[in-house]
Amino acid sequence: MASPEPEAPEKERSGRHMAKNCWNVFWGFWDYETPKVIVVKNRNLGFIYRTVQLLILLYFVWYVFIIQKGYQDSETGPESSVITKVKGITKSQNKVWDVEEYVKPPEGGSVFTIITRAEITPFQTLGTCPESIRIRNATCLSDDDCMAGEMDMLGNGEKTGRCVPYYYGTKKTCEVSAWCPVEDGAAVSEFLGKMAPQFTILIKNSIHYPKFQFSKGNIRDYDNDYLKHCTFNADTDLYCPIFKLGFIVEQAGENFTELAQKGGVIGVIINWNCDLDLSEAKCNPKYSFRRLDPKHIQASSGYNYRFAKYYSHNGTASRTLIKAYGIRIDVIVHGQAGKFSLIPTIINLATALTSIGVGSFLCDWILLTFMNKNKVYSHRKFDKVQLAPPPPSSGQSPSDSSTRQGQMFHFPLLQMGKLRNLCPGDQPVLHLCPWSKQMVDTQDPNSEEQGPSGPRASSQDSIPMEPKGLAQL
Repeated sequence: MASPEPEAPEKERSGRHMAKNCWNVFWGFWDYETPKVIVVKNRNLGFIYRTVQLLILLYFVWYVFIIQKGYQDSETGPESSVITKVKGITKSQNKVWDVEEYVKPPEGGSVFTIITRAEITPFQTLGTCPESIRIRNATCLSDDDCMAGEMDMLGNGEKTGRCVPYYYGTKKTCEVSAWCPVEDGAAVSEFLGKMAPQFTILIKNSIHYPKFQFSKGNIRDYDNDYLKHCTFNADTDLYCPIFKLGFIVEQAGENFTELAQKGGVIGVIINWNCDLDLSEAKCNPKYSFRRLDPKHIQASSGYNYRFAKYYSHNGTASRTLIKAYGIRIDVIVHGQAGKFSLIPTIINLATALTSIGVGSFLCDWILLTFMNKNKVYSHRKFDKVQLAPPPPSSGQSPSDSSTRQGQMFHFPLLQMGKLRNLCPGDQPVLHLCPWSKQMVDTQDPNSEEQGPSGPRASSQDSIPMEPKGLAQL
């Protein structure tokens, strides 16, 4: 009876072979692979390829790096403070108006109103009087048309139940308990726009970009008397932020007389766009002016509001109601600062270099789809490789071997340098040489045992793929 063969040498050989494969994988990691290049002699295709590359290059150089300054780190929306001050006097039909009367609110913030016309209802006292004829359902023929205690949210007071003659004319309206007389009955119009274009507005603005620790203001450190004698000029006095009201309205493209009658909203936009790679002197404010309310929509154009001045007259609580039309000034500050940074520069450069590859993709698609010799190019670009089956082992049936023989593998040569050690153990190893159009199937020279068929070597020409192989890959 034969004794069983010892298993120790077999395990030792298997361990050495596994260690060798691990070292091969480790050293193969440090190999350098380069794509295979195919030169297509076609001027039309070459023209398309270079044109696409040129357009992409121009886009990144001119727009991304020059216009958008893609090499800079940026910050938008600076921290800002605005202080305003208005000076000037004007005269209406009945009185002289100073700053304390026509500027609301008086605190000098970034939003303020200059009154240019006022409808004044003086000496109003609490009592009963006819309702305004402009109020819906205010007109009446008899007391039956006026319900006592009824109040209209758009009216001036509470109905008493009486129908009384109006302030003028022959019509009648319901009597109300309110501040009398109501606005329509005794209002006097005062126009302040005669001298208003000469009002001066000082706009002090300072900004800060916290990311870059950069601060600046729109007033330079001149002598103390400089601001007393200057007005704004974009060329000669950029840092004298004193504007005449007429200049602001003119720059916004509006007619001052029409705007003063109905009122409106004018925006003073201060833009601080600063390239901090340059000197601080290059960071200057830029002013622009435009009307903000929709003047072409009658229902929402213009600007007005009401306020009252209360006092006591002969021991009776009284007030003067003023409906003010004016020019509201909104000072709006925005801007952007940028400074060179390595991170956005690297990101945009990498994006530019990657985008240039779009030309290759486009030309490959044209060549494989529309060109007459697309099959020739496809045969050169792709190889179809069939692996030779290993010799059948003692425990393997011929059907298993034939099944392996039918396995197909596709490798794009543009992305493959070489294939090594595809088969473990003593199975054949495939070597694909980029300088040759053959594939060689060899036995592992380091194997200590040979299969039943002994050592063998064979060669087989590469088989071209069909043009549709690109889609399969």
